[in-house]
Amino acid sequence: MPIDFREHTLSNGLTIIAEIDPDAHSAAAGFFVRTGARDEAPPLMGVSHFLEHMMFKGTTDLSAEAINQAFDDLGASNNAFTSNEITCFYAHVLPEALSPATDLLGRMMRPALRGEDFDTEKGVILEEIAMYKDNPFWVLYEECVDRYYAPHPLRHRVLGTNETIAALQRDQMMEYFSRRYSADNTTVALAGKLDFEACIAQVEALCGPWSRTGATRDAHRPPTNAETFVLRDERVTRAYMLGLTDAPEASDLRRYAATLASQVLGGTDNSRLHWALIETGLADEAQSAYDGHEGVGEFFVYASCDPAKADEVWEVVLRECRGLADSLEEDDLAKLRAKLVTAVTIRSERPMDRMMRLGRQWTLLHEYLPLETELDRIGAVTLRDVRDAIALFPLTPKIEGRLLPAEAEATA
Repeated sequence: MPIDFREHTLSNGLTIIAEIDPDAHSAAAGFFVRTGARDEAPPLMGVSHFLEHMMFKGTTDLSAEAINQAFDDLGASNNAFTSNEITCFYAHVLPEALSPATDLLGRMMRPALRGEDFDTEKGVILEEIAMYKDNPFWVLYEECVDRYYAPHPLRHRVLGTNETIAALQRDQMMEYFSRRYSADNTTVALAGKLDFEACIAQVEALCGPWSRTGATRDAHRPPTNAETFVLRDERVTRAYMLGLTDAPEASDLRRYAATLASQVLGGTDNSRLHWALIETGLADEAQSAYDGHEGVGEFFVYASCDPAKADEVWEVVLRECRGLADSLEEDDLAKLRAKLVTAVTIRSERPMDRMMRLGRQWTLLHEYLPLETELDRIGAVTLRDVRDAIALFPLTPKIEGRLLPAEAEATA
C-alpha cells in the first residue's frame, strides 16, 4: 500500500502529522519544538540545549529513573537533539509500543525543572563544552560561525559558553520554557504502522491543556561578515582551515542545486577537493557542505594539513571554489544525482528516518513534501541550474579562519 500523509491541528495550535505505512514493521514518534540557539537572548546562550537535558530529569510524577526504565521496557530507541533551530525528542519502537512511547514523550515535555537537578546538570553541560573544545574542527567552526553572523543570534553556540551556562538561573530557563515550549510552537511527527485517529486522540489528551503563546522567530536573512583570522592552540599539531559563505535558505528551491554543487566540490570521495588535496597527499581532510536554515543558508569548506603546507592547501581550496562552475560537467551531476536519490530512498525505508525528515521539514518549511517530489526535484537539477546558483551564491569563502599550533610561524 502507498504511504498516506495525514495532518491535524489541535485547537491550541499543536500540529500532528504522519506518514502512515501499513506494511511497516515499526513506528516512530517525535516532538519537534521550533526553538534553538538562534531564539535565545545572548545572556541565555545554551539554554535550549540545557533544557533538552532537563527534560530527561523527570516530571512532577515521573522520576528520571522511571522515564529511562519505561523506555527500556518498551525496547525503544529514544533520544533528543538540539540545533540552532529545532529541539526534538523522539522514540522508535515496534508498532504496539507506539502509544506508550508517545505517552512518555508527551509527559516528558512538561518537566519539573527542579532546582537540584538544574544545578547537577549544569556541571554536565560544562563538561560537554570542555569536551568539544578538544575537537579542532568544532572549535574553528564555531568561531567562524560566531564571526560570520555577528551580531545576529545565528552566531550562538548551541552548547552555550562557560560564561553563559555558569550564569544561567533556573527561573530564566523556566521563563524560556514557558514562552517557547508552547502548543503552537510544537509539531508531533509520526511515521510507520499506526492508527492516526487514535494518535490524535492520545496527543489531544496529553497536550490539549498546553498553552498557546504566539512564539515567533525573525527569519529574515541577516547580513554576514567578511574576515580573515587565525587562532592558535598549543594542543594542536596540524593546521585546520575553514571558510563560510552565503547560500540559499532552506525553503529556496535552489537548495537542490546548492547541495549538488557542494558535493561536487567537497563530497567525501570523488570530489574536486578529494582529488586535488587528499589523493595528492597535500591534506589530511578536505570537504565542503551546504546547510540550509530558515531564512538563510551557508556553504562551508574545510581542510586540515601539515602547518607548513597551509598556504598551499588553502590556495588549492580557493582555486577549486572559484573554478567549479566552469569545470562542471553533466557527468558530475549524473553521478551525484544517482547517489543522492539512492541515499534518500534508503533512508525512507525506516519509519525513524521518515519521521525525522517529516518533522524537520514541517518545522522549518511549514509544508509537506512527499519523498517522490523531493526525488523528482533532485533529478531535475540541470547543469545550468547549478551554474546559476553558484553565480548568485559564489562558493569562495567570505570568512576564512585558521587554527594553528602555538609554535607555528604565522601563515595567514
